[in-house]
Amino acid sequence: MRAVQVPRAGGDLELVERELPTPGRGEVRVRVQACGVCHSDMFAKEGVLPATPFPIVPGHEIVGTVDEVGPDVLGAWSTGDRVGVGWFGGACHHCDPCRRGDFITCENGRIPGVTFDGGYAEAVVVPADALAHVPAELSPEEAAPLMCAGVTTYHALRESPARPGDRVAVQGVGGLGHLGIQFAARMGFEVIAVSRGREKEDLARKLGAHQYVDSEATDPGQALAEMGGVTVALATATSGEAISALIPGLDRRGQLLVVGAAESPLQVDAMSLIGPAAGITGHPSGTSMDSEDTLRFARLTDVRPMIETLPLERAAEAYDRMINNDARFRMVLTTGQ
Repeated sequence: MRAVQVPRAGGDLELVERELPTPGRGEVRVRVQACGVCHSDMFAKEGVLPATPFPIVPGHEIVGTVDEVGPDVLGAWSTGDRVGVGWFGGACHHCDPCRRGDFITCENGRIPGVTFDGGYAEAVVVPADALAHVPAELSPEEAAPLMCAGVTTYHALRESPARPGDRVAVQGVGGLGHLGIQFAARMGFEVIAVSRGREKEDLARKLGAHQYVDSEATDPGQALAEMGGVTVALATATSGEAISALIPGLDRRGQLLVVGAAESPLQVDAMSLIGPAAGITGHPSGTSMDSEDTLRFARLTDVRPMIETLPLERAAEAYDRMINNDARFRMVLTTGQ
């Protein structure tokens, strides 16, 4: 089979031929139809995590069909099933978080494309508990980004303290933010998009934002406070400074909900949290069932990612466009299967 691998930490993506992998106990093989290119693929490309084995095939926004079911697989998985695999690549089911049913924080959790070979390939072997059913109404290319960017924003919002009618700010109109705006609007929130400049305002409103804050022209925290404050600020930026600027805009007992992997530390004035009893929390994607819920909600409410597709052999180009913010908004690799 064809696969695109990183031979060593910091190495270039390279197209190679590999043997078709065989599923082991509790595993299935998936014929990959589409795989999203996510900023978190950088963990594999640069060898950020010590658990990454090299060479490694990146990719954790995988959609395809079940090709072979290994022995002792629990659940009704059959050849031909349309499935997706996201950041959640299976849990150990015996650590303390797993014993409490909190599988996404498993101490031994696996990540496709980071701790084992992922979806930049024509086939991938994954634990069966990582599989999510994909609705027939979603194409592989549409469903792929929902397996990470989609479930991260949708599940974060539905687990947040915000309720229909509450004000919710979504920071950033990019790969995560453009989905967060759609999900927030469909959930019945009053959505305030926050982004630099005015060039994305029309798009943000088309996606469902009711109001728009230009963080270059005004202080975003102050602007949100003047609107009455927000119950939740969904932070998708990669700048710690930009995320921190939202805190003064939180309402009483409001929540800064961080889903963007900021490359610089957050800076927080303690009194800005103590006085309004506000809080900051992180959100680590979701399990395979959370992904199924995301796909189902997207199907029912017509939430779709904005994508550009390239064939598998052009994975290096797709990755470069993603990492340099030249994609609008999600790059998706296709295998032609």
